[in-house]
Amino acid sequence: MKYILLLFISVFLIPNGLSQSKVLESLEVESKLLQTTVKYSVYLPEGFEDTTDKYPIVYLLNGFTGNETDWVRIGHVKDITDELIRGNKIEPLVIIMPDGDDRLYMNKDDGTYPYEDMFIQEFMPFVEGKYKIKSEKKYRGISGLSMGGSGSLKLALKYHTIFGACAGFSSGISTEEEIIAESQNSFDNYFGRISPSAIGATGEARLTPAIKENNIFELLKTAAIEDIKTVNIYFDCGDDDFLAIGNAMFHVELRKMGIPHEYRVRDGSHTWNFWVDSLPIGLEFISDTFRN
Repeated sequence: MKYILLLFISVFLIPNGLSQSKVLESLEVESKLLQTTVKYSVYLPEGFEDTTDKYPIVYLLNGFTGNETDWVRIGHVKDITDELIRGNKIEPLVIIMPDGDDRLYMNKDDGTYPYEDMFIQEFMPFVEGKYKIKSEKKYRGISGLSMGGSGSLKLALKYHTIFGACAGFSSGISTEEEIIAESQNSFDNYFGRISPSAIGATGEARLTPAIKENNIFELLKTAAIEDIKTVNIYFDCGDDDFLAIGNAMFHVELRKMGIPHEYRVRDGSHTWNFWVDSLPIGLEFISDTFRN
């Protein structure tokens, strides 16, 4: 009898009947623009399946050579997000992790692989229709590491009417001088993925229209300051990271332009140890936008 009573208490009283949080990995979306499938993983908070309420969303982007499972397998996204929600440090939210496919979250300049267009025009409408997402700008954030960090910052600046906040970790930000000075193999393997005509180029010939126009410093020059100010911006970088100069210069340019933002330099380099520590900071920053 005591066992039955304890079982009743544990099943019906303690868990309060809410479905538990979950992560679903490597789901697929058909893309007409890319003529292929795009994989993604999703974090759904506790109770998501038990209500018709709509949720805020964060798009969490992976880095170069990574995929849609990185934040799940290595980044501890579920444990970190569960703990933040339980502690009321962030709002319950949906996190979508698309496979960046090493495309820098940009369109290929020969028109053959418009990843950015796919992300905005196909992927976002699909997942936001599927997972009960709030449609207002303030409830939509974007974040990521390295290639995904620069991708989140660039997309937030370009599509400032869509995103309310962004948080970039060790973002792949390079000045034009750094791009010109980069080793040939590194340049070809990275920037060559969006601008094939630049492969093998040296000096200023590397600054093709696609590479130059998508450089975050160029985006700052062409965007309206008042538009950028409508996006809450956070980014960080380790003091030993090879991307430290680009991130520091981005901070300087934002300061010169009078654009509010949060910038942090912490002890660390370009590693998962750094990004696991960055994730809760970024999620809290974005969630503050949901609450304000």
